Amino acid sequence: MKRANGKSHCAVNFALEAIGDPWSLLIVRDIALNGKHTSKEFLESEEHIATNILVNRLTQLESYGIIAKQRDPLDKRVTTYALTEKGINLIPALLELSKWSAKYDPKTDANKVFAEEYYKNPTRVTVIIQDAVRNGRAAFAGRNSVVDELGIH
Repeated sequence: MKRANGKSHCAVNFALEAIGDPWSLLIVRDIALNGKHTSKEFLESEEHIATNILVNRLTQLESYGIIAKQRDPLDKRVTTYALTEKGINLIPALLELSKWSAKYDPKTDANKVFAEEYYKNPTRVTVIIQDAVRNGRAAFAGRNSVVDELGIH
């Protein structure tokens, strides 16, 4: 369990306290890249997070101001999650981690065409993804995804 006051004021420690477990980054990934917004959608991800861990991580991400929750306007029984501006500012780090993994994981399923586009101009692609997420879109999934916008498939 993480301490309420953190272990130190080191910048790396702060990040690790907020998002240092794999599940938290996978939730951020699912929102930004895959357009997922509900607990049900997160539970359907291929990593198969346990329900109790998902609830814990959603609560933690919300407490750090990385995600915000709201009731679905069409179905008040459903809670949806979105990245806050603080969460959107994690997208560059997420993309760099993906870039590193694509380079070193021999079994990567990273979209090679997207990776090439990102390598050519990471700042441009990052800004496009961040703007898309601000507008309720995602990088790889859904209508008007970033890969559609860039003509990458």
